[in-house]
Amino acid sequence: MTLYFTNARLIDPEAGTDRLGSLVADDGQITEIDPKTPPAGAEVIDCRGKCLAPGLVDWGVHVGEPGARHKESLRTAGQAAAAGGVTTFITRPDTSPAVDMPETLDFLRRRSASESPVNIHHMAALTRNREGQEMAEIGFLLDAGALAFTDGENVAQGTKVLGRCLTYARSLGALVVGHPQDPGLSKGAAVTTGKFASLRGLPGVSPMAERMGFDRDMALVEMTGVRYHADQITCARSLPALERAKKNGLDVTAGVSIHHLTLNEFDVGDYRTFFKLTPPLRAEDDRIAVIQAVADGLIDVICSMHTPQDEESKRLPFEEAAAGAVGLETLLPASMRLYHSGYLTLPQLWRAMALNPARRLGLPCGRLSAGAPADLVLFDPDAPFVLDRFALRSKSKNTPFDGTRMEGKVLATYVAGQPVYEREAA
Repeated sequence: MTLYFTNARLIDPEAGTDRLGSLVADDGQITEIDPKTPPAGAEVIDCRGKCLAPGLVDWGVHVGEPGARHKESLRTAGQAAAAGGVTTFITRPDTSPAVDMPETLDFLRRRSASESPVNIHHMAALTRNREGQEMAEIGFLLDAGALAFTDGENVAQGTKVLGRCLTYARSLGALVVGHPQDPGLSKGAAVTTGKFASLRGLPGVSPMAERMGFDRDMALVEMTGVRYHADQITCARSLPALERAKKNGLDVTAGVSIHHLTLNEFDVGDYRTFFKLTPPLRAEDDRIAVIQAVADGLIDVICSMHTPQDEESKRLPFEEAAAGAVGLETLLPASMRLYHSGYLTLPQLWRAMALNPARRLGLPCGRLSAGAPADLVLFDPDAPFVLDRFALRSKSKNTPFDGTRMEGKVLATYVAGQPVYEREAA
């Protein structure tokens, strides 16, 4: 099927442009930008001046398969992604059992292909059962299709074991994803330390825990030469270390969640557990500094860090509740807050939410150019709505944006030129 998108506001993160134009997709690929004449027999899609951009690439999604399908399945995650304009997402290995064997990874790949309307890729565990004691079968997992290796929030305390893992990953050219936190300081924390945390009587963790964890990781990266990505940099104090690492030629990139870019520590004021995240929400000065780091290209990736939790694990006192929030469907409208506030342009946002993660992971998507996959999202950046968490397609409904006035609606999502989501007319 040949599609001809006309009267579209093309958001091109590679060229850094935002302009009116047209696009042709044929046989699953983008074949031409701004053709002089529409292709014969093509299905014409009038975008009516709305934005057409590469589909989002969401790096670091938790899915409950295997072990917790009641929280999120590959099918519901795929449906939520399609409705959120996410055409590719990469799962974390924090499942039960952990994705530390090729057989588990093969199961997930086959399930993903049969259950999800969007593309799903997978990360694998760096150590056995993500316990930081014994190296996982990195070589076999790489051959089985793992895009990267991480123990996620289970930060390895044994530096010698971690160093050996990074050395072996370097020999295979594998990408390692770290979670920069000092595990001792972070243990049991619910919020970021400060006057606000003290007034609320909640156990906190200093932002220096992130800086200390990142400094340790950078020393190991310098020692081993491994390719490294920090999943979340959320504090101003971590940014000089990240800048120094890049200037020193280390193969390092960094990401941040959309929640840390749009929310701050005061949002937990009424003890709503939907605002309990890992790492915890930071001060407003940190939020602004991290947004500027995204604008400058110092922080490369914006992700949702989609972490579904059921009602039982969230309906607890703040200190005891599980951390995390769903974000596949709210990533795009939440990012529009940064656009409408004047912090980031649409090409800058799509650079961080599509182009950069695809490039770092070696995927062909995330681009709006001839030869790229026709993975596209058509959206209205100005359309207002009030988010109802019960309307989300995720099985779990733990979003901090419940009842929030937002802007930015996905109108249609295409994967390989095929529509996988189309918003019903109001």
